[in-house]
Amino acid sequence: MKSGKAKAVEQAGSNSEKSVLGVFATCDPRIDADSRKRAANIVRMVADKIAERVPEIDVVYSKILVDGEIQADIVAKSFQKSGVKMLVLVPDTWAFPQLSAMSLLQQFPPDTPFNITCGNSGPKPGVVFAHALNGALAQFGRLAHLNVGTWADTGLDPEMTKQTEDDLVEWVWAAKTAVSLRGKRIVVFGHDSMGMETALAHVIPTRNKYGVEITRLDMKLLADMLCKKAYSEKELKKLRGWIDQHLGKRLETPTEADSFRFNQSLAMYLILRDLIKDVNGVGGGFMSQLEWGSDTRGIPLPVADAMESLFNSSFDHNGPKKPLPFGTEADVQGILSMLFMSELTGGNPPLFMDFRKVWEPWEARKAADSLGIKYSEKDKWASKGFVDGDNSGSASLDWAAKPGASVEEIMKGISMPLADKDYFPGMGNSVTFVSPAGIEGVAGRLAYSSLSGAFTLMWDEAETISMPHKLSEKVRHTSSWAWPHSYVCPKYASMYEYKHYAPANHFHMIWGLTPARLQFWMDLTGTLSGNIWSARPSFVQGTDRPIPLLYLLNGGENSAKLMRKS
Repeated sequence: MKSGKAKAVEQAGSNSEKSVLGVFATCDPRIDADSRKRAANIVRMVADKIAERVPEIDVVYSKILVDGEIQADIVAKSFQKSGVKMLVLVPDTWAFPQLSAMSLLQQFPPDTPFNITCGNSGPKPGVVFAHALNGALAQFGRLAHLNVGTWADTGLDPEMTKQTEDDLVEWVWAAKTAVSLRGKRIVVFGHDSMGMETALAHVIPTRNKYGVEITRLDMKLLADMLCKKAYSEKELKKLRGWIDQHLGKRLETPTEADSFRFNQSLAMYLILRDLIKDVNGVGGGFMSQLEWGSDTRGIPLPVADAMESLFNSSFDHNGPKKPLPFGTEADVQGILSMLFMSELTGGNPPLFMDFRKVWEPWEARKAADSLGIKYSEKDKWASKGFVDGDNSGSASLDWAAKPGASVEEIMKGISMPLADKDYFPGMGNSVTFVSPAGIEGVAGRLAYSSLSGAFTLMWDEAETISMPHKLSEKVRHTSSWAWPHSYVCPKYASMYEYKHYAPANHFHMIWGLTPARLQFWMDLTGTLSGNIWSARPSFVQGTDRPIPLLYLLNGGENSAKLMRKS
């Protein structure tokens, strides 16, 4: 027998690979030719729609209809050869579940995201097959998401409705996020974050649950590289000039020593940017307190606020860029929260905040009364209350203006005063702004528990609000005025619940993230949902994704997730 030779895989650009999604249809060999042609046309139609709406992935589809085991094997092998990691089935006719879709699906890992999208059509009918298959999968513990949508009952070239397409695209974004981050890494500088247990690098649970690696680098490396000036002095000059141009006197550097320290903060950005790039990192974190800038037993170094804000922003001195989710105080669970939320939105800038002070309605009204400020029930700060999201470092500069604002508009709202010398004896500059009202999205935070070995995302829909300037100034000076402030008002949580159920001292917000997309991602990653506010219904039609049948058969969502452990 002649021995074979191994073939080397050609090296591809490390940043050029996209996750691949495969679209296929099942069928019944007894069905007429026109119905089979229609089924094949639907496959192509759906694949084209996904490719158009989510260009961040590659989409392939099969012209072969999966009638039985032979076709299941052929399509599975072709998908595997194409690198398919996500599957969308679009049945339009009856088929036999075990002989067709299940035979194909069993050739992929059990955590492969799988969606069934069908029209609610009567002639053949694909929706009957979809329920038969979904029930069979739930019976043996396989997660599937069913999207019973709408396309015409008749005609060779039906088009799915916009709502059906939108619901499918929400799932695709969630699947893409779950799959594309497997094997990626975040880079964390320094040891455990200020002794905050809720910020620990849970290396093995994070690897097992999300496939994300945590690369840890010592802060001595950064200190040494800063000392050695291991960065381009020409680029540092460009970065400083760019900030000077936008901020002018709002950058507070009264002495040469202050200017030097600020330049060191900017040099840190350049050094860390390159170190993270060297390992293809997709996120990062920096300890800062206490080791870097606060421990007077050593030599406190300049605060990292400007550096951290630049990482989380959608631009810097070189122009537009994808935000790199970056957590202050080496808060790993905060980094993961921002990473997942940012990826789910295609790279929207994340917000890192202290869960600083919850202003209940009575307290906000009392402060307004002391200032002679009038208000009504229409003022959410007075009727609902808010959280003053306020933290030194990590706040994306984008949050100084509304989504879509130009860099010039954003930078007009930003100041960089000298750092608080009590918190940061190494000095440097803070970043400060007040977010405008009307930024809508999701606010939340991942938390880990060793009892269950599971991660939970505490979350709610939320928006930023504003208030009269005098009241805003009072709120800012009640906490740390020189840090970024975002006044966050949750949609369903009461302030009483919000202030008691926070899983950590930091929380995060992203704009443009829908509940359905987030819920799909939590399903696909086995993340427990902490959306437990008393005012929120368990299911909000038109907002939430349909609850998977697997959960309904196993005592509810979180119960089923704990059973599956995946």
